[in-house]
Amino acid sequence: MIQKWLNNDTRPTLVCVILSGIALVLSLAAHFHPIPAFSVFDPAWAAAVLCGVPIVFGAAQAIVTEQDITADLLVSLALIASLITREWFAAGEVAFIMQIGSLLEDYTSERARRGVEALINLTPKTARRVTDGAETVIPVEQIQIGDTLRVLAGETIPVDGTIVAGSSAVNQAAMTGESIPVEKAAGDAVLSGTVNQQSPIDIRAERESADSTLQRMIDLAREADANKAPIVGLADKWAAWMVLVALSCAVVVGLLTHQFSRAVTVLVVFCPCAFVLATPTAVAAAIGNLTRYGVLVKSGDALERIAGVDTIAFDKTGTLTEGTPAVTAVVSLKDGVSEKAVLAGATALERYSEHPLGKAITAHFKETDGGALPDCEDVEVLQGKGIQGKVDGKTLFVGKAALFDDETVSAAADRIAAAEATPIAVSADGDVVGLIALADPVRTDAKDAVTALKSLGLHPVMLTGDRGAIAKGIAAEVGIDDVKSDLLPEDKLTHLKALEKDGHRVAMTGDGINDALALSSAHAGIAMGGIGSDIAVESADAVLVSDDLKRLPHLIDMSHRAMKKIKVNIIVAMILNFTAIVLSGLGLLVPITGALWHNCGSVFVVINAALLLRVKDRFQK
Repeated sequence: MIQKWLNNDTRPTLVCVILSGIALVLSLAAHFHPIPAFSVFDPAWAAAVLCGVPIVFGAAQAIVTEQDITADLLVSLALIASLITREWFAAGEVAFIMQIGSLLEDYTSERARRGVEALINLTPKTARRVTDGAETVIPVEQIQIGDTLRVLAGETIPVDGTIVAGSSAVNQAAMTGESIPVEKAAGDAVLSGTVNQQSPIDIRAERESADSTLQRMIDLAREADANKAPIVGLADKWAAWMVLVALSCAVVVGLLTHQFSRAVTVLVVFCPCAFVLATPTAVAAAIGNLTRYGVLVKSGDALERIAGVDTIAFDKTGTLTEGTPAVTAVVSLKDGVSEKAVLAGATALERYSEHPLGKAITAHFKETDGGALPDCEDVEVLQGKGIQGKVDGKTLFVGKAALFDDETVSAAADRIAAAEATPIAVSADGDVVGLIALADPVRTDAKDAVTALKSLGLHPVMLTGDRGAIAKGIAAEVGIDDVKSDLLPEDKLTHLKALEKDGHRVAMTGDGINDALALSSAHAGIAMGGIGSDIAVESADAVLVSDDLKRLPHLIDMSHRAMKKIKVNIIVAMILNFTAIVLSGLGLLVPITGALWHNCGSVFVVINAALLLRVKDRFQK
C-alpha cells in the first residue's frame, strides 16, 4: 500500500486528497478563528505529508533513475521551503493542488488497449484436419502447408487456403470490408479470419498459422501500437526551464529584499499547479461534453491527436454505408406478375434460408407488409446457385441472375449491376418473372457529415476493400473524390503511411475487423460503436457509440476547442504566476496569501475549462 501511495496510484491518492482537503479547510479556518488545539499542530501538516511525500519521492526518483527534471521538482522545492519557514498552509496547499492535477490526469489517461488481444481471440484455437477421410481436431499451430482442413458452416477459417471440396458463401467483411458474402467453390482462395456461412468445405492449407493473413494483422497492429509515442505533458516538457526561472527569481528577490520568506513566496506562487491543471481539466470537460452526444474518447492523448488531423479516411462498409445488404428495388419482367408477387414468391423460399441475401429479402417483405405468404414444399438449397422449391404447383427458383441465358434478363441485371447492386433472379418453371436488387445502402447522414468535415478544413479519403466501381459510386454520392479500393488490411496501412509521408495527419474511421490495423496505426482512430466489431472499437481512440456519423464533425470541432482552451489556460496561468512574482518581490504577498493567489489561477483554469461542457453540437440540424 505504501508503495502504491508513493507511486501516485489513483485509489490511495484520492483518499489522501480528500483527507488533505479537510485538513486545509480546518487550517485556513484556524488562521481567522484561532483554535487552541491547532496552535500545537497545524492540520495543514497532514496535507503536506499525505500529498507532498509522493511528489518529493517522484521528483527524486526521476532525477536519480532517469536523470530527468520534472514539474514535481519545482513543487518539491516550494514544499520544502515552505516547511522550513513554517508556512504549513502554503506547503499543504501546493501539494494538494498538484495531486488534484494528478487525479485528473489519471481520469483522462489512456485506457489499456485490448485490440491486439481481441485479434488473437478471433483466431481459431483448433482446426479439423482430414486424413484418409477421417477428421482429427488439432491445435492451429500444428497445421502444415498442404494439410486438408474441414471448415463447417458458421466456423472461422483458420489459415489461408484453397477450397478443394464443397462450395459455400464466405463472409469476408472481417478482412476485406465486402458487405455481401462471396460465393466460393473448389479452386477459390479463402483467407484466415473469414467466416464460412453456409455449407461445409474442405480447404488445402497454403500458409501455416504463424504466416496467415490474420496473424500478419496481429503483428502489424503490435508494431503500429509500439511506434505510437505517448504525448508528453507540457509541464514536464518545460520543467527544466521552469525550475531554472523559478530559482533565479527566488534568488533575485531574496538578494534584493534580504527576506527569505519573500523568496519562499516566489517559489509557492511559481508552482505550476494551474499550468498542470490546464490540460487535464480541459480534456475532462471536452470528453464529458462528447459523452453527452454519444461519442466516447478514450484519453487526453487521443483527443489531442484528433485535434491535429488534416485528413480523414473512411472505410466504406458499415461506416459510410449501413453495413448490411438491403433490397433496393423489385423488378417484374412478366406481364400479369406484379412486383409484390415477385417479392412474395422469393420470400416464400428465402424465409427458410440462412444466406444473408435471403434474410435481407425476408426482412424487406416484412417491412413492406407484403401480406400472407404462399405455402411451399420440397425446399432445397442449391450450393453456389440459390434456393428452389414448389409453390402453388410451380417450381420456384431464387438465385443468381447470371444462370439465365436470356437477353431481357441480362439487360435488366446489367442495369441493376450498374447501379452498384446485386441482381437476384426469381423464376417459375424455369421462366424468369422478376429480379430483386440488393445493395448496401448509404447512410442517410453520410453526405452531411462529409460536407461538415470539409467545412472544418479536413480532406476526406475512402479506403475500402470493396470493388472499384462500387466504391467510386458510394464516394460520389457522399462527396468524396479521393478513393482507394480493392484493399486488404495491410494495403490500408500502406496508404496511411503514404499520406503521413506526404505530411498529412490522418484520422481513420471504420467499423470492421479489417479496419482494426488501420485504426490503431493511423494518427487517430475513430470507430463506429453500434455496428462496429469489438476489435475495431478497442483499437480506436474514439467511438461513435450509436453509429451516428453526424457526430463526427462535433468530435473534430470539440477537439479543436479543447486545444484552444488549453492554450488560453496556460497563457493565463503564466501571466498570473509572473504577476504574483512581482507582488511577492514587493512584499504584497506572503506565503499564505501567495498560496491563495496561487489558488485563484487554479480556480480560473477549472472554471474556464468547465465552459466546454456547455458547448452544443453546431452541426446538428
